[in-house]
Amino acid sequence: MTSTNKESNGSPSPSDSSKGLWRNLQFARMFIAYALATFGDWFDALAIQVMVAYRWGADPLIIALIPVCMAVPGILLGSVAGTLADRFHKVRIMLLCDVITVVLTIAILFAPNAIWLLPLLTLRAMMGVFHIPAQQALTRQVVSEEHLFQASSLNGFVAQCSKVAGPLLGAVILAVFSPQFCIVINACTRLISGLVLWPLRKLVQPKQWEGKGLTGQTRTETESVLTQWVRGWSFIRSRRIILTTMLFGCFGLLAILMIDYQFTTLFRAIKPGNESLLGWLASSVGAGAVVVILLLNRLPQIGYGWGLGGGFSFIGIGIAALGWVTPLTPEIWVIVWGLCIGIGNGLSMVTMNYLLQKETPPAFVGRVFGIQNSLSSIVLVVAPLVGGILIRSAGPSPAFQYIGMATFMIGIVGIVLQRVLWAEKKSPVAALQE
Repeated sequence: MTSTNKESNGSPSPSDSSKGLWRNLQFARMFIAYALATFGDWFDALAIQVMVAYRWGADPLIIALIPVCMAVPGILLGSVAGTLADRFHKVRIMLLCDVITVVLTIAILFAPNAIWLLPLLTLRAMMGVFHIPAQQALTRQVVSEEHLFQASSLNGFVAQCSKVAGPLLGAVILAVFSPQFCIVINACTRLISGLVLWPLRKLVQPKQWEGKGLTGQTRTETESVLTQWVRGWSFIRSRRIILTTMLFGCFGLLAILMIDYQFTTLFRAIKPGNESLLGWLASSVGAGAVVVILLLNRLPQIGYGWGLGGGFSFIGIGIAALGWVTPLTPEIWVIVWGLCIGIGNGLSMVTMNYLLQKETPPAFVGRVFGIQNSLSSIVLVVAPLVGGILIRSAGPSPAFQYIGMATFMIGIVGIVLQRVLWAEKKSPVAALQE
């Protein structure tokens, strides 16, 4: 009887909160579903690259279009997806996205060439654009505020583990079977994710959260999607702490993504005889992120300036240090600097998600994360191009040094000016309830 009541109403009771996050059956289901979906997304990423590059022998331009096609839906539809997540039933949006993702993933199996594959990947990425803000908004709905930081760190832990374990296991399966088999596994994980979420389809949003706007006015039922979309942007402009975080995050992300696709260029220049070095770097980055997220999960919260500023500082140190690596530098230092980048990545990612969750009223969480997704997608397209131009003009090592030092300075600004950028104010949820 108790578990039934938990899954039929919208918010955890105080008694549920005192029992700990894992006693929250709604979050437990969400966490398992999210883990399966995230793992599946990374599992077939390597398989698709192998299928396009080796089995089809596609042109390099076609291969370069794959990340672009996957970023475009976020640019065009991110803020709209967030608005729909706030307006409609969040679990049903996630279930619909899971079903369509399964269908599109199976369709990828029958794609005869890259011309058919690119639209399918774009549509599948579009489902992720709608799924993410719904998942974030649902987290805000079912998790009490005292457990938000722990929930954010657990989700970050899954994301980082999937980035490491997904491609690694995918490579093992790929060596034994085929790219198509990896794609089938992804479809299965997404299907199971939907089945785990299915019992939450009747979850009811708490009445006290419905329709609260910028000043607490009740939203009318006739309010259009366009009006709610505009109000989402207005909310971000009116909440300086949210706006500052998004702009700060975009600057840091721009610096990071400028070199994210250029590690091979750097290692080709300084360590041309060691093709496995990129794999060691990727593993160390993932390990650093996992370790710091596990440590953060033991804390009740973290200061915004220390989390975001400190995270970007660690990332900047690691990137700049890689720029000073020479052919004579012991390879262990590449792993050390990879751990440094991973620590900064985990620290900044968890803090960003926690801040946006905590400082946003529940009625606006979907729109805030949708808009953040749009801005991040724009950076995802622009940054690699800018980084490629800089590396071509300055050379790999100097470019890494410049970008690393710029990222480090962004982090230091965040730490030094944290009382100005992230002034602690009353929670907007509490303010709206007064």
